[in-house]
Amino acid sequence: MSTLVIDKAGPTRKLGSMSRDRAWALRWSYFFLVLFAIFFLTPPVYMLITSLKSSAEISAATNPWWVFHPTLSNYVELLTSNQFLRFFWNSSIISIVVVIVTMLISIPAAFALARMKFWGSATLATGVFLTYLIPDSLLFIPLFKMLAMIQDFTGITLLNRWYVLVFIYPTLTVPFCTWIMIGYFASIPKELDEAAIIDGASWLQTLLRIFIPVALPGLIAATIFAFTVSWAQFLYPLVFTTSVDQLVLPVGITTTLIKGDVFNWGQIMTGALLGAAPPLIIYAFLMDYYIAGLTAGATKG
Repeated sequence: MSTLVIDKAGPTRKLGSMSRDRAWALRWSYFFLVLFAIFFLTPPVYMLITSLKSSAEISAATNPWWVFHPTLSNYVELLTSNQFLRFFWNSSIISIVVVIVTMLISIPAAFALARMKFWGSATLATGVFLTYLIPDSLLFIPLFKMLAMIQDFTGITLLNRWYVLVFIYPTLTVPFCTWIMIGYFASIPKELDEAAIIDGASWLQTLLRIFIPVALPGLIAATIFAFTVSWAQFLYPLVFTTSVDQLVLPVGITTTLIKGDVFNWGQIMTGALLGAAPPLIIYAFLMDYYIAGLTAGATKG
């Protein structure tokens, strides 16, 4: 007669093995997280250190990772410079206006493509996103030619004016923001708009009173993206604006602080840090909404 032997230590061994696997997974996670932090934090730390040095100390080629005689002269000179403040003002106005224009176009477009099903809506939505994938290095030449033709035909000065960027930047922001909003609107239950339509609401009322409040995280994510792209864009303002009073911050820093083969590294790093401050502040306060908006299209219903 055979007897059944139960190994009571089996479950214990399995639990111990699982605990060890999780412990190793946690260690590797922290290891790569530390590598990631070092890799991405090294440039801004170096920029901060350099911004606190005088030109003489930078030229002395001493230890680049240490400040022997810290000074705030670079910050004082830039923040009291009318030229730098003008760059900052141009970037601020352009970014705010572009965000408003982008939202006014992207929200209705995304709502129509996600909820108002019509023939070719899916293909059109894909085409909207594919236009974002076209690099701006291929677009600036035809855009320049188009604006030059419009300027010659109408007599309105467009080139070498900061406000021309308000018309150009949406070619970068509208496609991606529309794609983000399509995913978010598609994740909202269909019962909401169906109930609103049954109650007699129009499509516009449904969008304004139901979808926009519900889709607030997606709107914030699209707004942050549009602001970041507008604030950090370099190629378009470099091509379409040349006068110093028309420049935005990224182009203004590089064109005015680099003269021939002379690089004013202290003020360049200071200007870069000051220029990075507004997007960092926005991300710090709205990061949760940004992540929620970007991940909203992963699930539906």
